[in-house]
Amino acid sequence: MLWFLSSIAIINSMVNGYDGSMMTGMQSLTQWNDSFNHPTSAALGLLNAIFNAGGTCGVVIAPYCTDLLGRRLGIAIGSVIILVGVILQAAAANTSMFIGARFIIGFGLSISSNAAPILVAELAHPRFRGTITSLYNTQWPLGGILAAWITYGTFQIPGAAAWRIPSALQAVPSVILLCFLPFMPESPRWLVDKGKSDQARAILGRLHGNGDIHAPLVELEMNEIEEAIKFERQNEKVSWLELIATPGNRYRMFLAICVGIFSQWSGNGLTGYYLTQILKQIGITDAQFQLRLNGGKEIQAWVLACVGAFLTDHVPRRVQFITGTSGMMICFSALTGLTAAYNNNPSRPIGLAAISFIFFYSAFYSCGWQGLTTLYPTEIMPYNIRAKGLAVSNLTVNLALFFNSYINPIGMANLGWKFYLVYVAWLPCEVLIMVFFFKETKGHTLEELAVIFDGEKAEVAGNRLGFDPAQQEIADVNAELAKVEGHGTSTPDDMEKGEPEHIERQA
Repeated sequence: MLWFLSSIAIINSMVNGYDGSMMTGMQSLTQWNDSFNHPTSAALGLLNAIFNAGGTCGVVIAPYCTDLLGRRLGIAIGSVIILVGVILQAAAANTSMFIGARFIIGFGLSISSNAAPILVAELAHPRFRGTITSLYNTQWPLGGILAAWITYGTFQIPGAAAWRIPSALQAVPSVILLCFLPFMPESPRWLVDKGKSDQARAILGRLHGNGDIHAPLVELEMNEIEEAIKFERQNEKVSWLELIATPGNRYRMFLAICVGIFSQWSGNGLTGYYLTQILKQIGITDAQFQLRLNGGKEIQAWVLACVGAFLTDHVPRRVQFITGTSGMMICFSALTGLTAAYNNNPSRPIGLAAISFIFFYSAFYSCGWQGLTTLYPTEIMPYNIRAKGLAVSNLTVNLALFFNSYINPIGMANLGWKFYLVYVAWLPCEVLIMVFFFKETKGHTLEELAVIFDGEKAEVAGNRLGFDPAQQEIADVNAELAKVEGHGTSTPDDMEKGEPEHIERQA
């Protein structure tokens, strides 16, 4: 049931992936180019970037919807706004209407994209939190697959229907969400925060305790959640300045911003929204072949993103980040070199070799980044700033995407393949920052992660990590009792195993 419910919530990410692939496919459609006066350079950049401009504006109100109204209602509000935008986009009679519609879609998506991954992470069983939350972003390439092959299928349709049909089908993920949302449980952490602990325990019992609301794991999670929220209320500040109020929070924001920037400024803005332009620079000008390559790349991206998501609970986050980015750095450098060689001496083998490195680059991005882009910022934030922190990370993503969408076509139009050198120089910087600054988060509950950033001051996380003085005192007393009773020595590790005699002595 938990996996099924999570699979519904993560559908939200399909809207974003669908949009990028759809706009890539549109650039190969003569019908779309005719409808919008064959946009190039800055005009093409605006048609793409306005989607992210809407997302940037929506980020301002997204955390309030998520925190005040609840995760489920936040998803619903965002989905309804997306539907309004999609209807206007599919019915667009001119460029201005198309631009306005895309702004509305981006605005709605920023609200639902704030609430959906938080709901997934807060409902997830601790054992599978990494995998389930990582799977959220795997729906990005799945949406891309649908858009790529839908635009390929409508290629032969005469007139504006060739692009109106793909535009209208962008509504499907949001419709599915709205249909299933009444059956989705609310976040237990949000319910506890709103004084509804009984409802929270019932949800955890059903999804984490096989129906037993007093299962050991449920008791542990409820204790951690209640302690965490109590501690955060005592130290709560309503201002956004809380995001940078402590050294731990400043470190979190640094990492969240880095993830937002790196996830979009690593060359993927070129291979995503402007694949058509890249292919033209290596001699691939046939529109149908361009659409097939786009569709094939999206299929590969989805399969490998799922592989990366299932690796997340087995491979340290840092290893995934560093390996993926290092591979991207090598492949993008090779793509740049081959594109330069093709421009100096046009040759079909060189062009095909360049295409292969586009796919290799996409493979490293999918395995290393696709899932962690949402997972990492979500899990490093404590409850009281989780929505706002994720909103800042999403804001960074939108600003980076806006820059990519608007500047990339201008740079490519003026510099050609030499514009790729910007990313060739930037990718090594990303790798170094990850090596020296990224923290490992694998293997802890959401509450325990506070210790990694806040140290021993993170009282609510001390229970299982050994930093809580009161817990240590209990362990010392247990050790003495164990010696008297002849049971050997009781250690904090023994207590963590949850053996009955240790639990009884602790009580």
